[in-house]
Amino acid sequence: MTADRATDQALDQATGGASGQAVDQTAGRGGDRTGTRTGDAPLGFVYAVLAYLCWGVLPLYVKAVEHMSPAEVVAHRCLWAVPVAGAVLWWTGRTSDLWAALRRPRQLGMAAVTAALVTTNWGIYVWAVFADRAVDAALGYYINPLFNILLGALLLGERLTRLQIGAVALAGLAVVVLAVGLGRLPIVPLGIVFSWGAYAYFKKQLPIGPNQGFLLEVLLISGPALALVLVLAARGEGHFGTNVPDTLLLMLGGVLTATPLMLYANGAKLLRLSTIGILQYITPTMIFLVAVFIFGEPVGTARAIALPMIWVALALYTTSLFRETSRR
Repeated sequence: MTADRATDQALDQATGGASGQAVDQTAGRGGDRTGTRTGDAPLGFVYAVLAYLCWGVLPLYVKAVEHMSPAEVVAHRCLWAVPVAGAVLWWTGRTSDLWAALRRPRQLGMAAVTAALVTTNWGIYVWAVFADRAVDAALGYYINPLFNILLGALLLGERLTRLQIGAVALAGLAVVVLAVGLGRLPIVPLGIVFSWGAYAYFKKQLPIGPNQGFLLEVLLISGPALALVLVLAARGEGHFGTNVPDTLLLMLGGVLTATPLMLYANGAKLLRLSTIGILQYITPTMIFLVAVFIFGEPVGTARAIALPMIWVALALYTTSLFRETSRR
């Protein structure tokens, strides 16, 4: 596997997300997509940890722009990710696939689907932090790898081990506990799980490298995003250009979208899949800690019961991941 191909495959596991930090765990059952490494390179560990830390502190950025509308924040995140992603693609000399995709209606259609899904995921995440429900966002990202396992079984016919079946069942029971305890469906966790899970599934069907695919997605979103920004400006409701701090914060959104993805891509190709599987939990754990100890969000009885159940489910899943890795 070439370094470029390894980077593309690694990024395919992580692209997207607002917090876009989840690894596509279906790869763990179809082969180690980060290569056939038998050990972890220290530099890869540094890159991956930095990526997860960036995603973990993202709520602090989102909280800093909570005086704006979620739609405006997401729109600028899309717009300012374009020059960052474009510069990386140009620097690596990998623009030819992008130009080819732009001439193929089927690829454009599929990219439009993934673009809509990742934008939905970003929107739910930003709204959750604005609404003081970052704890729910953390729950969603904890559950996500377990949902990916279920999605792989239902849509791709992948066989689940007993530990994986137990992990998925326990996570499902945790969702029931949340629904009963809150007296309603846990919309934020479920919205994050379904939007990201669907994004990961359709992203795998997109016949283009994830670096090029990510730029294609934000390019497709940039049209509606720019229209929204112009409408807000015409109404006097936009914040870009009104003062220096707000303008810089909005531009920073693009950097915070692209940088962790690039760090992760370079780190994942130097690490074993089992190591990545453990490190990915840094992000939802940090989101949870930031929500509780910095934002002062209450955990509540239902979440206090559901969280340990999800952690046990993740422990079961991680154990199955190590067993599969050791058998290779």
